[in-house]
Amino acid sequence: MQYWLLKSEPNVWSIEQQKNEGLKGVVWDGVRNYQAKNNLGKMKKGDLCFFYHSNIGKEIVGIVQVIKEAFVDPTDRKKKFLAVRVKFKKLFKKPVSLADIKKNNNLKKLQLIKQSRLSVMPVDTKSWKIILKMGSITI
Repeated sequence: MQYWLLKSEPNVWSIEQQKNEGLKGVVWDGVRNYQAKNNLGKMKKGDLCFFYHSNIGKEIVGIVQVIKEAFVDPTDRKKKFLAVRVKFKKLFKKPVSLADIKKNNNLKKLQLIKQSRLSVMPVDTKSWKIILKMGSITI
C-alpha cells in the first residue's frame, strides 16, 4: 500500500462533501499538472490519501481511499489528464495544520513543504504515521 496527499479547496470540495458521498465515492478530477497526473497514475486500489484543505484552512482534515485506479479524466477535453475515484474513510479528530507540519523536524522532507503547490503527492510511511499521531487518529 502507498500513501498520498490530495488537496482541495474546501469552498470547492470539502471533506464533509466527500463524506456525504458515501461508499460510491467521487471522481477526483480536474488535475492539470503533469507531476500530479503522474502521481494519480501510480495510485492503486486500496491506497490511502490524506485529504488536505488548501488555501482556506491549510490543514489535513481526513483520509480517503482509492476505490478505482487511474482513468482518463472525464473533464479533460483533450484526454491527456487522469482521475481516480476515492471514498471517505475517516475524519481527523484534530486537523493537522501546515504550520504544525512545518514545525515538526521529522516532516522536513514532506513534499507538502517542498512543493506546496502540487495537488497530488506521495507521502512516505514514516511521515504518514507521524501525521496520524498528530491528528489523534488510527487506521
